[in-house]
This record gives sequence, C-alpha cells and structure tokens, in this order.
Amino acid sequence: MKVSVKKINALRREMHFEIPQERVTKNLDEVFGQIAKHAKIPGFRPGKAPKNVVVRTHEKTAREEMLKHLIPEVYQEGVKNEKLDPIDFPAIDQVDLTDGVLKFRATIDLRPEVEVKDYKGLKLTKKASEITDEELDKTLGFFKKSRGLDEKAELDDAFAKGLGFPGLEDFKKAIKRNMEFDKERQNRSESENQLIDELLKKAKLDVPQSLVERQIDGRMQDFYGRLKQHGVKDEDIKKRIEESKKEIDAAAEKDVKLFLILQKIAEIENIIAGEGKNETIAARVMEFLFKEAKWEETK
Repeated sequence: MKVSVKKINALRREMHFEIPQERVTKNLDEVFGQIAKHAKIPGFRPGKAPKNVVVRTHEKTAREEMLKHLIPEVYQEGVKNEKLDPIDFPAIDQVDLTDGVLKFRATIDLRPEVEVKDYKGLKLTKKASEITDEELDKTLGFFKKSRGLDEKAELDDAFAKGLGFPGLEDFKKAIKRNMEFDKERQNRSESENQLIDELLKKAKLDVPQSLVERQIDGRMQDFYGRLKQHGVKDEDIKKRIEESKKEIDAAAEKDVKLFLILQKIAEIENIIAGEGKNETIAARVMEFLFKEAKWEETK
C-alpha cells in the first residue's frame, strides 16, 4: 500500500492512497465467498452456485461491499503509520478502481494543539438576584395593564383570590419568586458569557474547519426548523439565513474553540463526564471554573 500526505494548512491534510491489485482481489474474493453462501441464484441451491456465476450476478454488489470495508481499513492503517491524529471523520473522494488497483483521497483535519493558561481564578462579576420593591411594583403595573385594568385600579385580595391565591401578599410573593428565578437565570447566563470570553482571550489554537462546518450545518438546520415552525415560507427562510450567515459562521467557530478549550482543561484537570444527561465534560469543566473563579458582586 502506498500513502502520501500533503499539507494544505496548519491542520488540514490530504492523504492519497493506492492499494495494490493483490490486496483488492483478496478482499473481493472474500466478499464473493460470503455472498455465495447466501445468494439466491435461479437453478442453484444456496452456497452451490459456481464462482463465475456468483461473480456475473453479484459483481456490482460485491464491489460496493468491498469498498465499504477496505477503504476504512486502509485509512486507519495509513493514519497509524503516518502518526496522524485526526479530530473528525475523513472526507473520502476521488475513489478509483481501475485494473484492480484502488486509489482514493482522504481529507482530514488534525487535532490542534490547544494552549490555555491562567484559567483558574478568573475575575467574574455577578449581579445580585434580589428584587427591589420598585422592580416588583413595575412588574405589577405591567400585569395590571396586560389584564386590561385601569391604571388607578388597585390590586386587592379579591383580585388575588380570583387568580387562585389566598390573598394579595401571597400573589406578590409568587410574582417576586418568579422574578428572582428569572433574574438568577439571566445572571447565570451573563456569568457564563464572561467566563467564555475570558477563556477565548487566554487560549491559543488553530480551529479545525471540518468541525466548524459541521457546527454551521447544525445551526443552519436549527434556524430553519425554528422559522418553519412559525410558518415562515422557504424563500423567506433562505433570505434570512443568508442575512444571518456571518453571525452563524462566527458563532459556530466560537462554539468549536470553546469545545476544544474545555476539552483541554478537562484533560489537564482529569475531569470526566458524570452519569446524568447534563453532566457532560463541558458542563463539569464550567462548574469547576466557576468554583475556582474570583467573584465580585455588583448591583
């Protein structure tokens, strides 16, 4: 087997394979042997048809089956022999089987070196989640307006009871709890964004484009699905996707960078995924970084 490797950029490589006729023929004969055991060929009992008949009737199927098994096999051998560390599945093309010799190309992205330092003790700010009387009154005002009440109308026990609460104070407590929950969730999101921005600033790495392209495809599909659910027409969806392409591309690259950074920190700190569905490596690393951070609370 002949393998040559061509460097395209810092991470991308093109691997060109050439498998000799002897190995191709051996694999093809093995596939024909398996087919012959089970093939239903008119005039012959299963497993009793002559080889030339099996070849004539199942040549295309055997060839496809041989390629399906042989290409991944020699690809793995090539990667191992060349001491390469791909980060994703290869893109296989230029498959050519002429005169019994198999040639193909595999394009891969290598796993990048990720340099990340000073990720412990990051300075993060967190807003208080308490709800002020002013914020509560403002929300109650919006609530009155949404219920079609006159601005001068007072919320009282009767109104609260009509909504299933024992009294007005219980209603206010419930509203306040919901507001605190929403505020805490928003504060958590802002803290995560701060942490992510700090990590991106402190890390150095080349980004594998194959992972970025896959992430872009996923984001495009999600974007299309959400718009489709809201009844947006296909031509309008296409237009909005084109308008948002730069933002989608940038977000996808950021996602991949963050993924690789968190993987690297997990490797350094020996962090592994938990058993719960929300206990991914990324989630565990974020939890670790939050615990190690230096917090400053602001209003």
